[in-house]
Amino acid sequence: MVLAVNDALAAPPEGGKERDVPLPESIAFGWAGHPERTPAVEVTLPWKTLDGPPPTAALIFRSPEGRALNRNKFNDRQWRPALRAAGAAEGRDNGMHALRHFSASVLLDAGESTKALSEYLGHHDPGFTLRTCTHLMPSSETRTRAAVDAAWAAPVTDDGPGTAQKEL
Repeated sequence: MVLAVNDALAAPPEGGKERDVPLPESIAFGWAGHPERTPAVEVTLPWKTLDGPPPTAALIFRSPEGRALNRNKFNDRQWRPALRAAGAAEGRDNGMHALRHFSASVLLDAGESTKALSEYLGHHDPGFTLRTCTHLMPSSETRTRAAVDAAWAAPVTDDGPGTAQKEL
């Protein structure tokens, strides 16, 4: 399935490889009925280069005319008007790529492993994901406080924080 279409050229997803991402129930609920209402359209597109072999792909998201999405038209006709209607600032920080960062930050905040996130994003290794997404990680101060509070609230055992109290 082709997900990224850049003007007249189709391209594989970021990183050049396909990947599987778990489908959350909330997305599956929203997706229900979409294939019946808007069936996939077979479109033949150039692949990577204008002189490359033209594959045919079933596009599940398409323009109202049934053609491949053009990101510039989508940004002009749907994305930016939605930002304005929501009162959000336009610009690179709120561009379409921001959705990718939002998804990554939601998963990191929920405690998803960097390895799994790396696979979902199509990164070549988890180290790259850490370097790229560190700014998306939630503040650890609250988790640090909660972890220490939980440790101190735990029953006193021979090997827990109570041991240090006995020796004082």
